[in-house]
Amino acid sequence: MRSASERSLRFLVEKWLSPAPCEPVHVTEFSRTRTRGRRYVRVETSSAGEGGRGLFFFRHDDGCWCVFPPTGDTPDLIAHPRAA
Repeated sequence: MRSASERSLRFLVEKWLSPAPCEPVHVTEFSRTRTRGRRYVRVETSSAGEGGRGLFFFRHDDGCWCVFPPTGDTPDLIAHPRAA
C-alpha cells in the first residue's frame, strides 16, 4: 500500500515532471470525464532550456491520482484534442 504522500497530486507532478524549485507549475485544465464524471487535471511546466512539458492526471475511485485514466474512461482520453 502506498503512503498518503505517494497518492497526492503534488507527489506525482514532482515525480513525472521533475520541476526545479524555480520552475513554475501550472494547472492548465481541470474537469470531469464525460463517461463517469471522474476528475482529471492537466499540469504543465516549462524551463528555458527544455521548453514546455505537460501531463494529464486522473483521480481514481480510491482517491489516488494516476497518469492513466480509470478503466472505462479511456475513450475520453482518446477523444480529447490535447491528448495527442
